[in-house]
Amino acid sequence: MAAERHDWTRAEITELFELPFFDLLYRAHSVHRQHFDPNAVQVSMLLSIKTGACPEDCKYCPQSGHYNTGLEKEKLMAVNKVLEDAARARDAGASRFCMGAAWKSPTERDLPAVLEMVKGVKALGLETCMTLGRLTPEQAQALSDAGLDYYNHNLDTSPEYYGDIITTRTFGERLDTLANVRDAGMKVCCGGILGMGETEQDRVGLLEQLATLPTHPESVPINMLIRIPGTPLEHVEDLDPIEYVRTIAVARILMPRSYVRLAAGREYMSDDTQALAFFAGANSIFYGERLLTAGNPEADKDKALFEKLGLHPEHHCGVTDQAHQAAINDALRHKALDDLTVDASA
Repeated sequence: MAAERHDWTRAEITELFELPFFDLLYRAHSVHRQHFDPNAVQVSMLLSIKTGACPEDCKYCPQSGHYNTGLEKEKLMAVNKVLEDAARARDAGASRFCMGAAWKSPTERDLPAVLEMVKGVKALGLETCMTLGRLTPEQAQALSDAGLDYYNHNLDTSPEYYGDIITTRTFGERLDTLANVRDAGMKVCCGGILGMGETEQDRVGLLEQLATLPTHPESVPINMLIRIPGTPLEHVEDLDPIEYVRTIAVARILMPRSYVRLAAGREYMSDDTQALAFFAGANSIFYGERLLTAGNPEADKDKALFEKLGLHPEHHCGVTDQAHQAAINDALRHKALDDLTVDASA
């Protein structure tokens, strides 16, 4: 059984990256089999509950208010609409429902509606995840008390390259939010983005940060940059898919019990690349046609790929269809949820 370590050095991680590709995949796949069913994939769905006008200047993001990407800002979704989408996600086979808002951090005005979303989605028998930007200890505790299972807050890249990608929030502030999430008793979803012009050593640095946290993130999304017209990274050179798979494999070795997720960019990956990534230890995907504001492989395409590879969705203990409908009805009646809709100012 592969031991879980939290003292990985950059030199050790670099050695993994430099292994012959098939030696690396063999080692990663062996680790994966020790901790997971190698043919089961966690299926999550992601919904943008508040789109656009984000004050952050992340160079990859079409939702940043600093760039003209043609994306129209939208106000925070009504709670009942979120619950309807969550119910459809559950019926389509998702076990986790993730909700993302384009905020630097949630305001006290927004938080009551967000907490009702968590409670309602939880009542449907789904695992819950949110990404809302920076959290104070008090906000993290409120989300935890509402029943939020996971909080997503990516590190994006290495500490050294971070300032070339984002200037409106520091790397240390991201680590502070992760600590607040842990202290509140929630699980962490934290990864990064590849293909932003970073070096291999930046990918080493990102994984070092994740693998040396006191507790490894339970979910580690490895995103491939989607080059959005109007963002500063729209013309960056594509990352070799082999290097993407190599990063997946190293992440699996470093964090043997974490779910490693194929996240943004899957729309542009071939079946071959995805198959290699699953073999290398990826065991989680976002399912459905949209991933926040970006495209994602269509559901039927994912089903066909699963059938081709002999994969199946990992099941999460839920509730019966009858209880599912009752939970929806109760949640929709609770506290006149429609009144909790707020405007889109960030």
